[in-house]
Order: sequence, then structure tokens, then C-alpha cells
Amino acid sequence: MKNEFGGFYFKAQNESQTLAVIAAFHKDGCSIQIITDSGVWSAPYPAGAYHKTKKGFRIRLGENKFTEKGMELSVHTPSLTAAGRLRFGPFTPIKYDIMGPFCAVPFMECRHTVISMRHRVDGCITINGQRYVFKDSVGYIEGDRGRSFPKVYSWTQCCFDRGSLMLSAADIPIGRIRFTGIIGVVMLDGKEHRIATYLGARPESIKGGKVVVRQGKTTLTAELIEKHARPLAAPVLGEMERVIHESASCKARYTFVKDGETLLDLESSAASFEYEYPE
Repeated sequence: MKNEFGGFYFKAQNESQTLAVIAAFHKDGCSIQIITDSGVWSAPYPAGAYHKTKKGFRIRLGENKFTEKGMELSVHTPSLTAAGRLRFGPFTPIKYDIMGPFCAVPFMECRHTVISMRHRVDGCITINGQRYVFKDSVGYIEGDRGRSFPKVYSWTQCCFDRGSLMLSAADIPIGRIRFTGIIGVVMLDGKEHRIATYLGARPESIKGGKVVVRQGKTTLTAELIEKHARPLAAPVLGEMERVIHESASCKARYTFVKDGETLLDLESSAASFEYEYPE
């Protein structure tokens, strides 16, 4: 495998618990990473253990299975025992590729995909004796593929009563050109609002855990208020040798203003946030 990585991020959330599972392949093998409100764990797998169907959405990694219908975990290592099953309701996909025309640009460092902005989750996963029980709960799924995570970036995702959102701002190198790329979706009351560089979005400010992006008369603000960051392995030229930090469940505030009207003003204690910009 030539300096490549790829994988998917599965998030499930109830009123008091958050569980995120990352199933990935990379140059130095494959892995499952699990992050919760209380800890983070990683299980290595040999190269070639990751299998994804070309059609549909079916992934197998060791004894673990991920499909449109749900997720089954069976991980047993000296430091991690994770077992159980979650059932997924119908996905909420976005209208077209989140990368827009950039999905056709060759040699991009990292390509992002959004599988489901929101879906129902039911079931139970036990991690080192701790039960994570989901009943009529919510989930989110996305993926990444490429060579490396951006040098600096911010990413956040949040599900709420009226919908869900995701926003990423990242340093994007293409040849000798570098720019801050924006991709984001606010799913609100069943309507998709998209913010992206290819639609004219620009970063107004990225500082101190706060990201403000503007697209014409639309402004989306995401602010990390209280983080609970835990270390995760991330790819550099296909190898998982970088450490990033994710708050799987933390306090954040979001505002979404369009044509002078505030459509969303939300403070949530169940947001997910990665902020890898220098302070």
C-alpha cells in the first residue's frame, strides 16, 4: 500500500453517553480506535484485514462488521474488550459529494465523505465492562481517504433536536498552492444548507477554538467552550504516527445566520470537536 490510509468514523450518542468507532486501513496495517466520554483505546490488525465492498456500504475488519443496517464489534486485546451490536435506522445522506468539484482533483492530501448526517441507533456495546446502551438514539457517519491529515485543521459535528451539522476548516495543499478549505453542512428541519469553498465560503476567523466562516450572506460559527480532548492516532503519509486530540463529547456553541436571520443558536454539551490549530 503506497502511503495511503482510509477509513470511516461511526458515532452513536444517547442522552448521557457518546461512543465513536474508527475503522481504518493504513500503510502500517489496520486498526480500530474507540473513543468515549471516559477513554480512548486502539486495537491493531494486520495489513489486508480491512475489506469494503465496491458497491453498497459493507465493511469487515477482523470480526467486526459495519453496514447500513448496523455495527457489530468483537475486539479482544490485552487492553480492550469491546463487544455488542448496534442497529441503524435509515441514513440521512447529503445531496452530493461534500468535496464538490474537488472530488475530481488529483493528488489531494485528504478526501472527506459524509455517509449519514443523522440516523437512529439502537443496541448495546460493552467496552471493558462499561455498557453503552442506545435506545432511539442518534448516529452520524463520515469517512476520510488519502495520504495525510491536514497539517492544521478544525472539525466539529453535532446532532440536535432539529437536525445535525458538521464543519471542517483545513489547510489544503495542491501543488504550490495552499489555502484554507471549508466544507460544512447544516441539516435543519429537513433542509440541507451547505457551506463550502467551491460555493464561495471563506474563513473569517479561526482563533482560540472558534471558527467563523462566511459564504455570501450566510455565516456559520462553531466555538469550542469546554473540551475533553483525548489522543487519537492520525495518518502521515499513510502511517499512523501523528497524535491528534478529539473531544467526542464536549460543550460547544453554534450559530447559523442566513440573509440576516438567525436560523440556529445552539449550545450543546454533546458536541464533537477537533481543533488542531496553534493557539
